[in-house]
Amino acid sequence: MEDQILNQNQEKLEEKVVQVNRVSKKTKGGNKMRFTALVVVGNRNGRVGVGLGKSADVSSAIIKAVTYAKKRMIDVPITDGTIPYSIRIKKGAAEVLLKPAPAGTGIIAGGAVRSVVEAAGIKNVSSKILGSDNKASNVYATFEALQKLAAK
Repeated sequence: MEDQILNQNQEKLEEKVVQVNRVSKKTKGGNKMRFTALVVVGNRNGRVGVGLGKSADVSSAIIKAVTYAKKRMIDVPITDGTIPYSIRIKKGAAEVLLKPAPAGTGIIAGGAVRSVVEAAGIKNVSSKILGSDNKASNVYATFEALQKLAAK
């Protein structure tokens, strides 16, 4: 009985690893190697989350990032497969422009923005990355843009 209740509350989430980064720190004993993983989690039906995990090995970093992303998911308003209105967000050096698109257009977006928009379940959108080339910054800027859409 409890298993059925848990399965009903558990939604089918898709995990997409956007970036894995190797970080090296110089210490007296030698180099300390660690990894960071940037992951986007979404149900392709209006819910999306972003997480950054750090660990000594890649698999642990990905697991941490997924856990973090699942805890901080947001609801994204989707109207007719696209976003309700265009939005331009600047977060740090990253600047992202998201515009609604007519049905059949598809997702016109760069890799970092595309992963967030696809995980959210938006089918038609046009976007442009105007600032930084940093994937993490662009993912966070896109996530903040979708948050702003949800707030209004």
